[in-house]
Amino acid sequence: GTLIATIDMLKRAGARRIKGIFLVAAPEGIEAVKAVHPDVEIYTAAIDAQLNDKGYILPGLGDAG
Repeated sequence: GTLIATIDMLKRAGARRIKGIFLVAAPEGIEAVKAVHPDVEIYTAAIDAQLNDKGYILPGLGDAG
């Protein structure tokens, strides 16, 4: 949701070439972005197994706050 909304906003502002660079991503997130914005390039250091019921990446990086 958040990344797709951000890409929407960037495109409305005139951005033409958007690249996403991430430490960790989940397959569901990558697929969701590609379904709506197939032109956006996505680079990630790691793809974790899945999202949990709250939308957090598993196993993920743990609590960052």
